[in-house]
Amino acid sequence: MGANNGKQCGSEGKGSSSISSDVSSSTDHTSTKAPKNAATSEDSDLSMRTLSTPSPALILPPSSCLLLPPVLANGSSTSSSSITGETIAMVHAPPAGLIRPQARARPKDQQAAIDRLPDHVFLQVFAHLPTNQLCRCARVCRRWYNLAWDPRLWRSIRLMGDLLHADRALRVLTRRLCQDTPNVCLMLETVVASGCRRLTDRGLHTVAQCCPELRWLEVAGCYNVSNEAVFEVVSRCPNLEHLDVSGCSKVTCISLTREVSIKLLPMHGQQISIRYLDMTDCFALEDEGLHTIAAHCTQLTHLYLRRCVRLTDEGLRYLVIYCPSVRELSVSDCHFVSDFGLREIAKLEGRLRYLSVAHCGRITDVGVRYVAKYCSRLRYLNARGCEGLTDQGLEHLAKSCPKLKSLDIGKCPLVSDAGLELLALNCFNLKRLSLKSCESITGRGLQVVAANCFDLQLLNVQDCDVPLEALRFVKRHCKRCVIEHTNPAFF
Repeated sequence: MGANNGKQCGSEGKGSSSISSDVSSSTDHTSTKAPKNAATSEDSDLSMRTLSTPSPALILPPSSCLLLPPVLANGSSTSSSSITGETIAMVHAPPAGLIRPQARARPKDQQAAIDRLPDHVFLQVFAHLPTNQLCRCARVCRRWYNLAWDPRLWRSIRLMGDLLHADRALRVLTRRLCQDTPNVCLMLETVVASGCRRLTDRGLHTVAQCCPELRWLEVAGCYNVSNEAVFEVVSRCPNLEHLDVSGCSKVTCISLTREVSIKLLPMHGQQISIRYLDMTDCFALEDEGLHTIAAHCTQLTHLYLRRCVRLTDEGLRYLVIYCPSVRELSVSDCHFVSDFGLREIAKLEGRLRYLSVAHCGRITDVGVRYVAKYCSRLRYLNARGCEGLTDQGLEHLAKSCPKLKSLDIGKCPLVSDAGLELLALNCFNLKRLSLKSCESITGRGLQVVAANCFDLQLLNVQDCDVPLEALRFVKRHCKRCVIEHTNPAFF
């Protein structure tokens, strides 16, 4: 195998594949030549097999003949600072050293212990390997090559790396997995390419065309992805339930393609089955886009719109009309959301469990009162930076949301010990409490919290004027509580 690597260094570049900086797949155009001493018909069949079943690929610098870094025991590889430039994918056939039709199989007593394991045991082991390690195993021997490409092991593909040719990786992987079921990967349900900045619409078009059973797609931080590719994925993958496009600044909407919508007009349209949608940092999202999303994704239960700075209360009104099953909602840093928006959110009533309105400066006690009154099953509330929140708002929460488990009211300067005491006397299940930079909080309020909320696990009092005795009191009564503080005398 080392000899083959040396001979083909200038044309094919053999080596191990790593998804962190290379692709766990193969390209689709080159193939290795058959050995010179192979002249039987079986050799001919194997040569044809090489063309139709490419092996895993490498991502290497485009220089002509580079020595590959050694692979460490933990599966990672050392790198050289001299290797720079654009990365490219290379293809290679099944391990050439094992293409020996005339060689006889070794007796069992001469085989390595691992070679005696049955195939189903190998499959169980391979099932726990990530994409890059699975592709490395495919290069060990011919048997491992066939086992590593078993479709049952490829329910998910996970790609990582800023320099990774994600489009090429997806094209090659899906083409290899489509071999037994032409044109479709029936087993593939999850594709994660978060952080692959070189992923474009072309890669998502490949996924849409080849993966009809896709249920989970994450492309967070892939800022070259646009509406067109997302529309095609949701149109061709009717079972898609989890979609993360956070950081994809070109995505402004989630909808079906126009062609699919026209075909479905007699059926009064088709509802997208997405339940989890993360559009954090999709800065171009506006109320009209949220209206379209809500109208098509009526089954939404988890929606995250952090830092979608163009959204207003009107967009939230559309959301509540079309998506009554929302359980978790985040509109943090949406500066145009006000108490009127919270009044609309409150119409979700008992279904709402998680709400984040952090740094929404237009929210006051009025909006919190609406949420507390109608969303009595609320478990998590993040109101950090809502400077209009006072003890009166905490009183509404304490009396109407007794099952509250996590509360963040940091940087709310109008919250004092009085509101904290009301909260502690009613919300006994409180486990996480953040009071960071609450200037009016003193040791008295913390002692009441510690005396009543025995299950408290996290308390943040950073930048609060809290005496040392109060911190020690909390530690004595809440033994499992982690206290985040800025008092150098407490440890």
